[in-house]
Amino acid sequence: MEWRASHILVKDRAQAQELLKRIKQGADFASLARENSTCPSKSSGGDLGWFGPGKMVASFEAACKSLGVGSVSDVVQTQFGYHIVKVTGKRD
Repeated sequence: MEWRASHILVKDRAQAQELLKRIKQGADFASLARENSTCPSKSSGGDLGWFGPGKMVASFEAACKSLGVGSVSDVVQTQFGYHIVKVTGKRD
């Protein structure tokens, strides 16, 4: 299985929760990624492209496995900070 996902990465849990709230209220994920994410992927709206098992840290990968295409995760903590993950594709 491979996934395609976008994410927003921030250093502060409160900021991540506020961004998640805005997404659930209909804010554009890619726009928020460009404006707020600390990851270089922000220039592409948070798009990380396709990746397979073992390519991302465990908690990030687990979030991708649990989400359907088009779904957005709760806040996911990793050693890099706090992520909001949106799965944009899955393929075998």
